[in-house]
Amino acid sequence: MKKYNVAVVGATGAVGREMLSILEERDFPFENLKLLASERSAGKKMTCKGKEYTVEATTPESFEGVDIALFSAGAGASKKFAPEAAKRGAVVVDNSSQWRMDPEVPLVVPEVNPEDIFKHKGIIANPNCSTIQMVAALKPIYDKVGIERIVVSTYQAVSGTGKAAIDELREQAKAILANEEVKSEVYPYQIAFNVLPHIDIFFDDGYTKEEIKMVNETKKIMGDDSIKVTATAARVPVVYGHAESVNIETKEKLTVSEAKELLDNAPGVSVVDKPEELAYPMQIDVENNDDVLVGRIREDNTIEKGLNLWIVANNLRKGAALNTIQIAERLVQG
Repeated sequence: MKKYNVAVVGATGAVGREMLSILEERDFPFENLKLLASERSAGKKMTCKGKEYTVEATTPESFEGVDIALFSAGAGASKKFAPEAAKRGAVVVDNSSQWRMDPEVPLVVPEVNPEDIFKHKGIIANPNCSTIQMVAALKPIYDKVGIERIVVSTYQAVSGTGKAAIDELREQAKAILANEEVKSEVYPYQIAFNVLPHIDIFFDDGYTKEEIKMVNETKKIMGDDSIKVTATAARVPVVYGHAESVNIETKEKLTVSEAKELLDNAPGVSVVDKPEELAYPMQIDVENNDDVLVGRIREDNTIEKGLNLWIVANNLRKGAALNTIQIAERLVQG
């Protein structure tokens, strides 16, 4: 098997660490591995497949001889360095928001639109975590009966914001239980024992950037601008795993049993839906599970062709690092 020179940009961050873990778990065929990050992280030691690596500061020259560059260092770093990597012959798989809506850059979930991977011009974009899990679950339904409209509400874990948010949630919970002062620095309000109906910046129309990402990315990944999508994104006091309540209106009638059968056979999707046994997806179920879990599947009795679904996935893995590496795997398989 051919082996590849791989760079991980943002290696010391939460998603970067997951990338290293997944590269090892899935035995990705790399010959050489280069770990890149900001100047302040340079010199740190990290291990992958039993070998110790020293983190280097990212420069344009870092990508000389690199075949595949996995980016998870934020939009600013991606804007600056992804073109430099591509210019030097690397294929970039970028986990930031920087390139997602660029018409020249494919936006890919391998279970949904793998054919788009090979349309790249040096950069491939990884979608937003909440979009990934939703389209992975809806694609088999879309292919079978079409989708007119999607109404989604998300319940997103604090790990989507980063390590500082995880620490803040834990410290606030401790403070509340100890009857001490609660400090909020990462989020504008207390997140412990609370829900914030606010992720990212607000636009003039009252929607947040996170909500608009879901609208635009869904249409691009599905290749269908006619799908009507509306979203409400909330942050919940959970460490790992995003949950979504999704209501869809299909073009043709689909029964609950037909939907379950489609989802049962969909790649990367598991149906957890036995209400009589209180079996349904929860965020604690996906800490060590890479599948998109779907449950609470039921007809929407207010419209003729409607379904409700509850969708849960690990935001750091399938929502970020795993999807990125799955794209890279498809690349090397050809």
